[in-house]
Amino acid sequence: MRAEDLLPDDLDLGDFNGTQVRKGTVGAFLINARLLTDPRTPREQRNVAEQHIVEALPALRALGLFDIFRLRDEGLRALCELHCVGGNPLASPDAV
Repeated sequence: MRAEDLLPDDLDLGDFNGTQVRKGTVGAFLINARLLTDPRTPREQRNVAEQHIVEALPALRALGLFDIFRLRDEGLRALCELHCVGGNPLASPDAV
């Protein structure tokens, strides 16, 4: 599958497991994760990155990102687990 098969060029949002996910969510998460975990990132910028990560968590879970990938950075993983609800905090809502 290619990106355009998932969300064609004329669409910016898709429904995944009952959650509206905006195109670019995973890419933005990766950039924000890098900023948050880089000790050279200024505190204010890290705070913004953290806020954006927390806001993206429902969409990332709906996509099943954490069913496939494990967050290696302990601080980032703890942040995500803290802000997720349900049995397995980082698993998608319908994961077994």
